[in-house]
Amino acid sequence: MSALSVLVVGATGSVGRHVVDAAVAAGHRVRALVRDPARAVGFPASVEMVVGDVTRPDTLGPAVDGIEGLVVTLGTDGEGKTGARTVDYEGVRHLLAAIGDRPVRVALMTAIGVTVREGQYNQTTEAHDWKRRSERLVRASGQEYTIVRPGWFDYNTPEQHHLVFLQGDRRTSGTPADGVIARAQIAQVLVGSLTSADARHKTLELVAENGPAQPDLDPLFAALDADPPGSLDGVHDRPNQPLDAEPASVHGDLAALRGVLVEPSQHNHHEKDLT
Repeated sequence: MSALSVLVVGATGSVGRHVVDAAVAAGHRVRALVRDPARAVGFPASVEMVVGDVTRPDTLGPAVDGIEGLVVTLGTDGEGKTGARTVDYEGVRHLLAAIGDRPVRVALMTAIGVTVREGQYNQTTEAHDWKRRSERLVRASGQEYTIVRPGWFDYNTPEQHHLVFLQGDRRTSGTPADGVIARAQIAQVLVGSLTSADARHKTLELVAENGPAQPDLDPLFAALDADPPGSLDGVHDRPNQPLDAEPASVHGDLAALRGVLVEPSQHNHHEKDLT
């Protein structure tokens, strides 16, 4: 496995701190994007800290300079619709714009149930809709990527460490019954995806069941179906967020990334020139 220069976004969060540790343990050169240096305590000495804010694109140039991998673990619980849009979605857009055409391997964390639109949580916060839009930006960016939708953080018991990769986002109760996972294991999967050829262009829900953790993630990634070329959504996702009903700004963001709009249909996805 070759070492990469990796930027961790959300590095001071509850999952991001584990990502920093996992990336250092894997031998990567790690840079942490932090809004407040006072919160960036306890990082390994080798970690480079860069002050910046995903909601302020003018601060992101030094953070993305020279990176080869990007792990994004943004979260805005408690900030409602505004936070969901400005951080979970626009933050990802700003990062991709700052990277531009340079090839960077992207690992994006969203959430299990991200395609569930009718539940009270999404109706109140629109968090699922905006996270799903952030996934679409990553797929449209042309970068190599893996999108990880973890279950409920740290609800697992000491016996639940056997990793299970799912697809299609079919667990929709909105409770820990949908699946549980340790934060440290989320970090392991995100970091592991950066150097796994079998993880490219894969979207998965991540949970843990009874049993020991697997030492090798590649067979788990290899068993997944890849997102189809040109697709905006995960390979088995329900087509329940049609592009023609999306905000005009979202159309513009996709156009800026690709120069085309990609319109989801029931079974596949077709490109439509903007010109």
